[in-house]
Amino acid sequence: MSTGVLITREPIVNQQRAITANRIIVHAANITQAVQALEALRPHWPAVHPVFISFGRLVPSSDLLGWAPPENTLIEIPAPALQYTQIQELVGRFAEAGTPLALSWYQPGTAWPEGIDCRFALADINKVPNPHNAPGLPLAWGLADVPAFERAVTSGYTGAAGWFFLKGVTPSKQLAPSHAQIVHLLNLVRNDSDISEIETALKRDVSLPYKLLRYINSAGFGLMVEVQSFRHAVTILGRDRLNKWLSLLLVSASNDPAAPAVMQAAIARGRMMEILGEQFFDKNQLDNLFITGAFSLLDVLLGSEIGVVLEQMTLPEPIHEALLQGEGLYAPLLKLAIASEGFMPDQLRAQTESLGLTVQQVSAALLQAVAFADTLSFG
Repeated sequence: MSTGVLITREPIVNQQRAITANRIIVHAANITQAVQALEALRPHWPAVHPVFISFGRLVPSSDLLGWAPPENTLIEIPAPALQYTQIQELVGRFAEAGTPLALSWYQPGTAWPEGIDCRFALADINKVPNPHNAPGLPLAWGLADVPAFERAVTSGYTGAAGWFFLKGVTPSKQLAPSHAQIVHLLNLVRNDSDISEIETALKRDVSLPYKLLRYINSAGFGLMVEVQSFRHAVTILGRDRLNKWLSLLLVSASNDPAAPAVMQAAIARGRMMEILGEQFFDKNQLDNLFITGAFSLLDVLLGSEIGVVLEQMTLPEPIHEALLQGEGLYAPLLKLAIASEGFMPDQLRAQTESLGLTVQQVSAALLQAVAFADTLSFG
């Protein structure tokens, strides 16, 4: 049985559904074990957005005081624990150390220690429909879908934590013309068409070349030189690797102002699969793993059924099998990436065990994937 500390994650979004923070849920036997695991993950820490740390069912203890969290970290204090004097004292110690704090599982009447800053208060929307007396900026949790989020905002919530924005989407049976154009571009690259023909297709939408070069030159890609043109990209990357980055154009094709949160989730899935795939696949298949994860949310991003999109694309069979049947070579890693998005770790632990991975490998890959996705600008 796989033992050790696992982490799962969920995004925190503002009223416009743009990601403003990442929430990490640490699943450990005790706080000491949790701190050791978090410290080991420091090299992979996401730096673009603040990181909330929830200890799940554990209550924070003085064992945390010996740990210096990364600067962008907020520690969550569960509201039920504030009834205990030692927790109130711990909150004061955190404040003295300059550690930002958030309150989780807020309930009306929760007494937050006076004179201590509480940045945010997370509340279960099913138990707290009105958060107006929360000690920090109120964030809703437990939302069923986007309409529930809109009702929460109307009730006074400033944002939310969770994956509600992936739920309740009714996809169309047709692909929008603008999306079909990018599919055509991807097929040209997959079919090894002439560079001039690909450039012509790329330039039909003036935003596409700009987006493509922005992605390739992002910090997450790590190139030593700036790519200036599509031909330059082909020279440096080669066609096979370039296909991965062209796929980002399709993932980022939605005009919905709330789409960046979904895009971040899709790219994080792909990057996590790519990192862990190094244990199982040759290098020439890693880009396909990335594409599998990135395309796993195309139905939400494009508003079209995944089958409608994929039937028009030239893609390797394992990608089709993973996305349409949940089977084949890439499916286990896709299931693992999706399981990392659950609040509880049971499915993630089971999938980790079935693949023969360690919890350390999975947790490190998850944080690296989130950090990578955060470096890409989808605006």
